[in-house]
Amino acid sequence: MSSYLSRLIERQLSELLSELPAIAIDGAKGVGKTSTAQRFAKSTFRLDDNRVAEAVQARPEELRDAAPPVLLDEWQRLPLVWDVVRRSVDDDRVAGRFILTGSAVPAQTPVHSGAGRIIRLRMRPLSLAERSLVEPTVSLAGLLGGQSEVSGSTSFDLRGYVDEMLRSGFPGLRDGSWRAIRNALDSYVDNIVQRQFAEQGVSVRKPETLRAWLTAYAAATGGTANYTEILDAATAGQPDKPSKDQTLVYRDALADSWLTDEVAPWLPVGSSLPTLTRSPKHFLADPAIAARLLDLSHESLLSGDTPEPLGPQQSTLLGRFFEALVGQSLQVYAAVNEAKLSHLRLKEGKREIDFVISRGRDVVAVEVKLNPTVDGWDVRHLNWLAEKFATYHVTKILITPGPYAYTRSDGVHVIPAVLLGA
Repeated sequence: MSSYLSRLIERQLSELLSELPAIAIDGAKGVGKTSTAQRFAKSTFRLDDNRVAEAVQARPEELRDAAPPVLLDEWQRLPLVWDVVRRSVDDDRVAGRFILTGSAVPAQTPVHSGAGRIIRLRMRPLSLAERSLVEPTVSLAGLLGGQSEVSGSTSFDLRGYVDEMLRSGFPGLRDGSWRAIRNALDSYVDNIVQRQFAEQGVSVRKPETLRAWLTAYAAATGGTANYTEILDAATAGQPDKPSKDQTLVYRDALADSWLTDEVAPWLPVGSSLPTLTRSPKHFLADPAIAARLLDLSHESLLSGDTPEPLGPQQSTLLGRFFEALVGQSLQVYAAVNEAKLSHLRLKEGKREIDFVISRGRDVVAVEVKLNPTVDGWDVRHLNWLAEKFATYHVTKILITPGPYAYTRSDGVHVIPAVLLGA
């Protein structure tokens, strides 16, 4: 635990465990659920250990008798414990009794939703603020509250952001030499293809086709390509293509393993924009996984020697991956602030906002730009949104890899990505 990096989700856990009986933490394998949950638990049952699972299956009442909070790690390996917890909560709703961590939704065993008994939280890879790179000077909480000025400076540069795109936000994968990191990420991808889908009850007839589909999905990072485009890119020149239904099975299995983190479209209440797209933006849980699938390196990203990204958005793959790195952090910050992360795009791309963070009528509109030099053209969509949705309290920000945080005369806050926190 000496190298443990504090997680923002700890705020939510601490508050909720003081009031609620059971919390389930969902997230991809390796994201850090167990390490964080163990900081709160007094009893731990590691259900990925067959001996522990067999003992619990034989005597599930032990879970009720153990000192709380009781951590049930990888609960999906023994789905009956979900119902044990649910019934225990029905009998006694005292706060802080159970923490469940899971890296997948059980494949076949039907499980009661736990609604009203078990509260679910999503844990994501380390945000930029959690990686201890730079002390943030701007908070999303302040921006949601209508903060009028921002400031701060950093020497963190584009090369540093590329490092973070490739290094991963999975705590156990990011340390060591670049060779070690690449091999660890390759093994992670191999596990997805060779084991994860089988654990989800999904039969993969041709693993190489699944890997090609995952690679095409990685090329769609930060874009709204439809699934037919992704399939066509994955199977170009192949006569024996998987069906659209099969690729939707792939998508659902990835989602059930918390390996995708798509950003839904923002659909504001009372919108007078009939041309709003309803397509999600595609993101894998961590940009580093997508980078390994595409075999990207520092040199290829910085030189532009990369595949063409999929989707209607006009940008380079480096720009898309910078947006993915920012978006992954925004997901963490939004969750801590009880806000939702969305995106806005009108059909044919007439207007587009990279991210919209909303909490009721409080909105933070976010553009992500790779070029640290900002002019009026770069912020035109932000200013349009604030005018169009005047009944909302809109704060406008533009996130760059540049050195300075400042507020423009039109009210747009320009913020280096590492200077933004929760």
